[in-house]
Amino acid sequence: MQLPINLIDEELRVFESRFKEAVRSNVPMLDRIMRYIVKRKGKQLRPMFVFLSAKLCGEVNESTYRAASLVELLHTATLVHDDVVDDSPERRGFFSVYALWKNKVSVLVGDYLLAKGLLLSLDNDDFKILKILSDAVRKMSEGELLQMEKSRSLNLDEAVYFEIIRNKTASLLSSACAAGAWSVSGDEDLSNRMKAFGEKVGIAFQIKDDLFDYTAQKIGKPTGNDIKEKKKKYEERRLLLLSK
Repeated sequence: MQLPINLIDEELRVFESRFKEAVRSNVPMLDRIMRYIVKRKGKQLRPMFVFLSAKLCGEVNESTYRAASLVELLHTATLVHDDVVDDSPERRGFFSVYALWKNKVSVLVGDYLLAKGLLLSLDNDDFKILKILSDAVRKMSEGELLQMEKSRSLNLDEAVYFEIIRNKTASLLSSACAAGAWSVSGDEDLSNRMKAFGEKVGIAFQIKDDLFDYTAQKIGKPTGNDIKEKKKKYEERRLLLLSK
């Protein structure tokens, strides 16, 4: 996905330092893990959408930076937890937290990141932004559980597939757009319109990502994991839906 990141170069530079500070811990082991996570950060796609949405609707401010940090904290927490759920040894081409520190530490690290995100918003009275993003976390959990349920029954139609990806992936990206717009405008209608835009982008992004499960292309994470977990029929049905 090509984004006009040159428009937010300065904002991303400031965000880098803000995010490092946001995850800092006084517990040596936890701080070491946080540094490991930050050094192996991804493309920070969701914070980018926060800043781009904010600049589209107004002027970036402190609330915008906090919204971007909250989005990345929540996203990182879900990735740490996902690697436990998926028994995944890799994340972005490196050992996952789960691979290095195992289940208990990974779960607690994910919980820590969630707590840091909540406190970042609550300590600054960013209640609306917290509400927007908390709703995304709820939907992500529901989407993950729905996928687990359907993978067992092997009963997946197009409507269910889109419900899963709308909740699992698109919800956080759409909330990032909504939070960015709200941080600079405080306009409910504008925030909802940016949320709808983000949802469409998120759905397209997940469809493309799903298709990578059926290629040999190296993308920095294990491909075909679901097939290895005896979900072959489920995945074949999903690919059939994608090919329509």
